[in-house]
Amino acid sequence: MATLTREDLDTRLDGAARAWFHEALAEAARAAAHAPRHPAGPRTVPAWETRFASAGRHCGREHADSVRTHLLHEARADAATLTRLYRQGTAAERRAVLLALHHLAPDPADGLPLVEDALRTNDTRLVAAAVGPYAARHLPPHPWRHAVLKCLFTGVPVDAADGIERRAQGDTELARMLTDYAAERTAAGRPVPADLHRVLALTSPTEES
Repeated sequence: MATLTREDLDTRLDGAARAWFHEALAEAARAAAHAPRHPAGPRTVPAWETRFASAGRHCGREHADSVRTHLLHEARADAATLTRLYRQGTAAERRAVLLALHHLAPDPADGLPLVEDALRTNDTRLVAAAVGPYAARHLPPHPWRHAVLKCLFTGVPVDAADGIERRAQGDTELARMLTDYAAERTAAGRPVPADLHRVLALTSPTEES
């Protein structure tokens, strides 16, 4: 899920897509430079936000996340903009906002509601994006434990949960939740995800802890 640099995008995009990307960046930069501090009246959708929505069509789905992240950076997207793009966006656009959170570092009070919303879905693309570095840094312990269980429930590899080795270490409550979940699966005649045993092993305390 690493974001490609602009230089990498320039080498991977074809001529038309590269030109479109540069035009989109310029529009985002202009919007950031001329954004009113206290907007009044009806809101006009900036051109770069339209570009944000159509990035996959012009640059390819494999590059859309990186393109959208750079647009958010260039536009200096604030919490209100991130929330609006997430709430109004498609699953792909929501995923891009989630992946960009740790780059833009909004206040947890603004960013965590988006993470929590994604974790309430069963869309594996959103769940995987929601448990990235921003969640690892800001998601409180109890919601983070439930996020790990959500990964197991939806089949998202636990490697998607950034910093899981550090956060799971010595977490006896997470160990209890995992054990209960495994027991429920076994009682229902369902297989226990292999990743569960791996995370359960991570919860074992070390001598230092």
